Amino acid sequence: MARGTEEFERAVAAVCDGVGVELVDIELRHGVLQVTIERDGGLDLECVAEASRAVSDLLDANEQLAPEGHYELEVSSPGVERRLRRPAQYRSAVGSVVSVRTVAGAPGDRRAEGLLTEADDEGFTLVTDDGVSRRLRFDDVDRAHTVFDWKAALKADRESGSAAQDGELAAPTMRNEEARA
Repeated sequence: MARGTEEFERAVAAVCDGVGVELVDIELRHGVLQVTIERDGGLDLECVAEASRAVSDLLDANEQLAPEGHYELEVSSPGVERRLRRPAQYRSAVGSVVSVRTVAGAPGDRRAEGLLTEADDEGFTLVTDDGVSRRLRFDDVDRAHTVFDWKAALKADRESGSAAQDGELAAPTMRNEEARA
């Protein structure tokens, strides 16, 4: 990604803290520098724009931190299905359903989905719908993300009565043990 990845992430995290948001992830893909942020209570357009300006100003003032070559800066929220790349992200997703694709040659099926029951610095444990527990090492994971359960969210919205009153859906929540009950 950037020439000094750790230094770059620390600098972006500090800038994000300065505007009241938390840095969730940074990724450079296909010439797009994706900076993912979040904030307690959610993000609004003004907040994202402020964070985008702050990160852009940081990159302009510190070219040695920026990715080499041409890139576009994209600052956004993680959305309802969040990509998991770091141990801390897995730990914060404990209790959520996640979908995982492993690298070729990793033990077990290449694709798995289940409840994330624990995570530490080495890996995590998934429990599938049929009750099978699978321990995965982070090195064996190609991609992983949380899974949003639209049916459970719509059902909860109907049961709360807010959809009938407001004509809108309630704020989505991640599928977890409560949604599965």
